[in-house]
Amino acid sequence: MNRIGLPSDRFTYTYALKACVASECLVSLLKKGKEIHAHILRHGFEVHVHIMTTLVDMYARFGCVSHASFVFEEMPVRNVVPWSAMIAFYEKNGKPFEALDLFREMMVETHDSFPNSVTMVSVLQACTALAALEQGKLIHAYILRRGLDSVLPVISALITMYSRCGKLELGQQIFDQMEKWDVVSWNSLISSYGVHGFGKKAIQFFQEMIHQSVSPSPITFVSVLGACSHAGFVEEGKRLFDSMRKKHGIYPSVEHYACMVDLLGRANRLEVAAKIIDEMKIEPGAKVWGSLLGSCRIHCNVELAKRASSRLFQLESVSAGNYVLLADIYAEAKRRDEVKRVRKLLETRSLQKVPGRSWIEVKRKMYSFVSVDELNPQIEQIQSLLIKLSGEMKEKGYVPQTKVVLYDLDEGEKERILLGYSEKLAVAFGLINTNKGETIRITKNLRLCEDCHTLQNSFPCLQTKRFWFVI
Repeated sequence: MNRIGLPSDRFTYTYALKACVASECLVSLLKKGKEIHAHILRHGFEVHVHIMTTLVDMYARFGCVSHASFVFEEMPVRNVVPWSAMIAFYEKNGKPFEALDLFREMMVETHDSFPNSVTMVSVLQACTALAALEQGKLIHAYILRRGLDSVLPVISALITMYSRCGKLELGQQIFDQMEKWDVVSWNSLISSYGVHGFGKKAIQFFQEMIHQSVSPSPITFVSVLGACSHAGFVEEGKRLFDSMRKKHGIYPSVEHYACMVDLLGRANRLEVAAKIIDEMKIEPGAKVWGSLLGSCRIHCNVELAKRASSRLFQLESVSAGNYVLLADIYAEAKRRDEVKRVRKLLETRSLQKVPGRSWIEVKRKMYSFVSVDELNPQIEQIQSLLIKLSGEMKEKGYVPQTKVVLYDLDEGEKERILLGYSEKLAVAFGLINTNKGETIRITKNLRLCEDCHTLQNSFPCLQTKRFWFVI
């Protein structure tokens, strides 16, 4: 078309950009997308909101944060569509903090267009990821004022938000008040009970959904199998997995196999889990091998961990987390030479572990902490309180799990590092800045380490507070 000199219009650019992400976001097509972007700028089409929104979406699909943000910021005019696209992009790419900030900016800057149901779903999902209950309540109130409380995806997002923030009863109440239930709302309810360990309730709701003639989706089975895994219902999980194809005509995907491996692995049936992987008719992806490696960490199975990690190193060559997990397993097995070897691999391949980050909501404001955070204005208070609490808990039998620190340091230095973990800083900040009896909700980007888990269980005996961790 360009070769014969036929000019492009706004529809041409839109369809061309969409074609770049139609083929499962092949990296080779990102270059084509950038070329189209340059063509748009050369021919003055950057003033068209629809084209630029599609461009934001194209970069978002490829995970290009800086490119998508730049295009969005440079847009001369923005309606609800690009705002919603950018908020969704942040939320889906593990940046819920940024998603909420952008939503607040949208509410201040836009006067002639209002957030729609698509916007609100993304915002509620960001609140869920951060366990930002008070923020979520404000969003709920706005939804009611705008009359969006009858939109099924919005209601399902509300159920999930309240439930994941520890308010299962509110999530259940919203579900009960719905005039009709679709598979998405049932999935939200099943998943909500499952992640909190109420496996029996989750299975009951699954059965009730079938009784109500609502056909389960693949996501339904991910939710109910996850519930079985958290509750340790191995036989029930196997029965449900078998029923997918036989009763419901759903062929298991990688996600379903990952759930089954996790279910069996948690129950220390690692050989059975490995056999399931060997017999898979589809290629086991990183999720399946990751589930096996995580289970090996729980039960310190070195041989299977070596097998799982070798595959993960091929599938996720730049993921430092797999190396760290393998090093943890070697450390637990007291194989120090292997720990050093894995750490050496990390260094030679220039891989950086994702830094631990925790978020806490205090008085409707979100605060972020990274490990060994020195920037918080209350850091001296926080450190002093942690040292005091650590001493008191040691008197009650707490023993710092210094084995999770893989550096070759003395015990005292390892304990100091442990006290600087982001979740501990967030806990101390919450204790300082909340009232007696108030629930402290903390969310993390990584799983709780063994020491933080031990410490978490010790806090309630020292303070009349409730702690809610979301991973």
